[in-house]
Amino acid sequence: MVSTIVWGTGNIGRAAIRAVEAHPALELTAVLVHDPAKLGRDAGDLAGLGRHLGVPATGDPEAVLATGPRAVVYAASGDIRPAEALADIVTAVRAGAVVVTPSLYALYDHRSAPPDMREPVLAAVKEGGGSLFVSGVDPGWGNDVLPLLVSGLATTVDAVRCQEIFDYSTYDQPDAVRYLVGMGQPMDYEPPMIAPTVPSMVWGGQIRLMARALDVELDEIRESVHRRELDATVTTASMGAFEAGTQGAVRFEVQGVVDGEALIVIEHVTRIHPSCAPDWPLPPDGVGAHRVIIEGRPRIEVTVEAADEDGNRSAGGNATAVGRLVGAIDWLDQAPPGLYDALDVPLRPATGKLGRRRS
Repeated sequence: MVSTIVWGTGNIGRAAIRAVEAHPALELTAVLVHDPAKLGRDAGDLAGLGRHLGVPATGDPEAVLATGPRAVVYAASGDIRPAEALADIVTAVRAGAVVVTPSLYALYDHRSAPPDMREPVLAAVKEGGGSLFVSGVDPGWGNDVLPLLVSGLATTVDAVRCQEIFDYSTYDQPDAVRYLVGMGQPMDYEPPMIAPTVPSMVWGGQIRLMARALDVELDEIRESVHRRELDATVTTASMGAFEAGTQGAVRFEVQGVVDGEALIVIEHVTRIHPSCAPDWPLPPDGVGAHRVIIEGRPRIEVTVEAADEDGNRSAGGNATAVGRLVGAIDWLDQAPPGLYDALDVPLRPATGKLGRRRS
C-alpha cells in the first residue's frame, strides 16, 4: 500500500480523499487543512463519505512530511497563490514523495514552463528523489489524453477542437466565478482569467502537448475572447442574483496555429445562465460537458458528462481530474523520480475497483 496524504480539503481535496480511500493500492495516512475549523475533523466527514476513516485533519505540513509519506495529493489552490503552492510542492518532492496536483498551470507542460518554476522542482527531484505530475480536466485530460486517443480512430485529421461548455452557476467558488471569470461584473471590467496572455498561459501547455504528440510544429499560439451581457436579471440557486447588463457569458479560444491555420483549438463557453448567448455552443442538457471534435475523415465527436455530489456537474469534473491524478500515483511510485507530463503518464483502467467498495 502506498501511504498517501491529501493536502487541502476544498472542492478538489474532498474528491481526493474519496479517491484515495477507494484505490486498492493506496492508504490514506494524513489530511492537511488550513481552516482552523477543520482541525481534528475526520477525513471521512470532510469528504462527505458518511463514515469515519480514522484520519483526523491536521494543520502541520512539516510534521506530516516528516513521517515519510510516499505520495501527496496537493489539492490546495494555486490560482491566486502560485508561489506558495510551488513552495509547498517543492517541499513535498524534496521529502521524497510522489506529488500529484492540478494547482500549477505552467507545469502541465513543464518543458515550456518558466525556469523559475521548473528548476526548483528539478532540483528537489534530484535532492530528495520525489516526483511531480500536474494535470486536471481542462486543462488536463479533456485536452491531452482524450483528444489524442480519439484522433487515433481517424483516417485523416484536419483539425482538433476541445470544448468545455458549462453553466458556472453550479461551480462552488462564488468569488472565482464573479471576480476571476467576471460573471455579474460590468462589461468594462477585465476578468483576470481572460486578460491578454492569461488563456495562453493556462492552456498553451495543452496546445503544445497535443502538437508534440501529433508531430506538428506550431507557428504560434493565438487567443480570441468574446463576452456577452445578460438581457435580464437572473437569480441562481447557489450564488444569488446577476444583474441585467452585466457579464453573463464568456467564449474564448486558445489556438495552435500550424502552417497559418488554427488546427489545434481549446475553446471555453461559460455562462451564468442558459438564456445568455443561446447561439453559442450548448452542452446536451444545458448544464455542462467536455467535448472533443476531430475534423477529418471520419468526423468524430465525443462528449463527456460527469456528475458527483448529488448530481453537480462541476463536482463531477473535479472528480474526474482527481481520478486522473490519484490513478497515476501507484504508476509514479514505480517509475524513476522525475517531472512528468500527461504524455508520460498512462491513463489506465480502473483495475481492482469494479464493483468493490471499502467498508
